[in-house]
Amino acid sequence: MYKITLVEDDKKLAELVQQYLSNHGFVVNVLHDGSDAPETILSNPPDIVILDLMLPGKDGLTICREIRAQFTGSILFLTASEDDMDHVAGVELGADDFIIKPIQPRVLLARIRMLLRRYEDNLVNTANAVQAEPVSEVKKDLSFGKLTIYHAKRSAILADETIPLTTAEFDLLWLLATHAEQTLSRDFIYKTLRGIEYDGMDRAIDTRIANLRKKLGDNASLSTRIITVRGQGYLFVPDSWD
Repeated sequence: MYKITLVEDDKKLAELVQQYLSNHGFVVNVLHDGSDAPETILSNPPDIVILDLMLPGKDGLTICREIRAQFTGSILFLTASEDDMDHVAGVELGADDFIIKPIQPRVLLARIRMLLRRYEDNLVNTANAVQAEPVSEVKKDLSFGKLTIYHAKRSAILADETIPLTTAEFDLLWLLATHAEQTLSRDFIYKTLRGIEYDGMDRAIDTRIANLRKKLGDNASLSTRIITVRGQGYLFVPDSWD
């Protein structure tokens, strides 16, 4: 049975989320204050941490920063803010997903299940990489000029430097790179990575693209590596990594 730690100061909302997820087979531990959240999470790690951005004691971003290096599970933010800067900060600190309030329970459940599937896939890939020799035979790595993406290691190297990527960032980069020279719509990206349809409002993928561009040295205003195709989606350019 999967364990979830929910850090939410709105007691009514927390109770509703806890009851809904419990009815779907999850064990949900609720914290209403951020002060002791990092210690509680790390002392008894759940499979997923759900964090409100605005909390008494310590805010969600602070908690994420304090646990990310040691916590191997997924981190999902709940936020009433559609500010891109909040999303960028969360992604940079290692958040795996965002949900904008007011929460739709079925969407929350779908996101949680998607994160669990992703985590289990990662475990399988890691196990296969450990058991097989050489690692390169487990999954075909991708190379584009000075960029190499290693699937089994879930890492990327650009110009001999390792790029620090979160789980969600790597998944998006891998998806784009395996469809090089193809324009991927937001709907396709959402269905592939999250298992849900794009609602037309969520900006998490846009924020993650912006963060990837920053880490990969792709000027946002003059992007040449991961470009925006107006009205269609995003395109990975394979010949621009020299």
